[in-house]
Amino acid sequence: MKTYLEQVLAPRIQGDGGWVEYESEEGDQLTLIFRGECSKCHMLDRCTAWMESRILGDTGRTIHIRSIRRKPFFWDNN
Repeated sequence: MKTYLEQVLAPRIQGDGGWVEYESEEGDQLTLIFRGECSKCHMLDRCTAWMESRILGDTGRTIHIRSIRRKPFFWDNN
């Protein structure tokens, strides 16, 4: 799943100014860290639903994404 994320999904997320990182996978739950524009996006739930749908379509696996928002280390805490 990590390779799929890095090669298929991450480039699409980067196109909108965000990035996503693989954190862990346990059973059908995939934990991802969202940074950049994703860390403050109000539509992250829609994006994760799209990602779950894309994973199902491409791999046949039903995955539930747990999202963690993190600002890049170089952003101010303001």
